Amino acid sequence: MSTGTAPARPQGSRSTAAAAAAPAADGVVCTVRDLVKTYPAVRGRRGAPALPETRANDGIFLDVRRGEVFGLLGPNGAGKSTLVRQLTGLLRPDSGSVTLLGHDLVRHPERAARLLAYLGQESTALDELTVALAAETTGRLRGLTARDARDARDAVLEELGLTPIAGRPLKKLSGGQRRLACFAATLVGERQVLVLDEPTTGMDPVARRAVWSAVDRRRARHGTTVLLVTHNVIEAETVLDRVAVIDQGKVIACDTPAALKARVSDEVRLELVWRTAPPLDVPEVAALAAAAAESGRRWVLRLPPDEARAAVAAVTGGSAFAALDDFTLATPSLEDVYLALGGRTTKGLVKS
Repeated sequence: MSTGTAPARPQGSRSTAAAAAAPAADGVVCTVRDLVKTYPAVRGRRGAPALPETRANDGIFLDVRRGEVFGLLGPNGAGKSTLVRQLTGLLRPDSGSVTLLGHDLVRHPERAARLLAYLGQESTALDELTVALAAETTGRLRGLTARDARDARDAVLEELGLTPIAGRPLKKLSGGQRRLACFAATLVGERQVLVLDEPTTGMDPVARRAVWSAVDRRRARHGTTVLLVTHNVIEAETVLDRVAVIDQGKVIACDTPAALKARVSDEVRLELVWRTAPPLDVPEVAALAAAAAESGRRWVLRLPPDEARAAVAAVTGGSAFAALDDFTLATPSLEDVYLALGGRTTKGLVKS
């Protein structure tokens, strides 16, 4: 059964993975060196266009340290999920190396399941199970005794506020509840590394807070390391210790969110929202159009501070004001960093 979370060795077995409980002396738990993965061209069927060969990962280098929340940020199609599938032993790279807690996952991909817990984007295999049974079954697959699996199940469901719906099948839950239940199953049977692919998709603010509180507790108690895949810029800025920005299969930057944003600190983000359409007949608005990333009623401009203040004065102090619905000024975000570093598009990056 594939649960979207990585299973473990059978109950009572021993493995050399247990000897890798401690990270390397330098505190690095995962290293990726010159990782390359190419998907071959696919011939189209029944008139459908052929898909060309795609280099999903193109020479990835990464180091993930013990106890940090390390993020992979980029638009859809950047290569994040392909990278994660190689980090979790689900996909073999064309070349390069992946080492997790001292284990070579290219030569021994089966060891990943003994070392990490993985929450993928899809966990449909759990749909027929109740919330409680999904968590308990994951614990049993990871080698817990029946009693320990039940105890771990109860503790996690209580921690995440899922006890009231423990008897409901996942397929009967809302999207956010279902995602939270899958996250609960991921936590059963402690693992030193959590790989979370868009873990809070569809969740309300209360559930998102519960997820990150649970992560923080495990970091504080056990030094748990988290690899987070996301395209949610706000969440990334809030929870990440370091982030690798990925575009077209390459890491185009890797640092703390603050350090990355400092690279574009000489810019201010100005967002203009028009009531219906921008009044391009107003000279002040027409002058801004060339610098604006236009999307219907919403314009986003990245300008030096003095120019941003002048633009606000121009649209709020003249005839354009009647057409203006709202505006915001903000310091640079990770999305601005992405654009400044040469990212091809913001499609797939979201702000909330």
